[in-house]
Amino acid sequence: MTSEHAHGRPDVEHTPEPLDDDTGRTAERPAEVTDIGTETGAGEHAKDDDLTGLTADELRAKVREARAEAQRNWQQFLHSAADLENYKKLAARDRQDAVDRTRRQVLGVALGVLDTLERALTYATGQDAESKALRDGLQMAHRQMLDQLAVMGVRPIDAVGRRFDPRLHEAVAAVPPEGASQAPGMVAAEVLRGYRLNDDVLRPARVTVVSDIQGDGKGRTAG
Repeated sequence: MTSEHAHGRPDVEHTPEPLDDDTGRTAERPAEVTDIGTETGAGEHAKDDDLTGLTADELRAKVREARAEAQRNWQQFLHSAADLENYKKLAARDRQDAVDRTRRQVLGVALGVLDTLERALTYATGQDAESKALRDGLQMAHRQMLDQLAVMGVRPIDAVGRRFDPRLHEAVAAVPPEGASQAPGMVAAEVLRGYRLNDDVLRPARVTVVSDIQGDGKGRTAG
């Protein structure tokens, strides 16, 4: 008789639990993993499901609608691109116009100073040493201004002895001819010198024009 029977205890069979090979702890059954690919694929195939069961005519209608929408989108893109290009050109033209206006304004101020120098030279007729020194200084400043303006494209307009041109000249008075060389319509004298800026008129020359009316030598204002 065995010791178990000796103590009156029955023999009981125990089923061992499966152990984890590394830790020795009871192995747990892994949780079920959700198939992510299946969920993503469901969304990707949603559009295909919309086309399921359509007839050939319905599919062709869908293709026509898609083509029409693509054409509308393309036309909208072309219009937007054209509007953008026009805006760029308009902005560049406005910017250039602003630069030109500012340049003409600055040059107009410079011409005013030049006019003052020329009037001062007209009255600087003294023959003493001081008057000659003053006149030389004025002439030097006058030449320097003309040279600097020429670098910027500013040139005087020829007027005296030429036929009156309303694009270049502004008539302030009509005078009778003083000799055979002064034909009617010719510029007799220059009241204020005009200037060009490259090919454009910066300031027209103010002139008197020979009239075809014989008078007593008194000029009359051109109407």
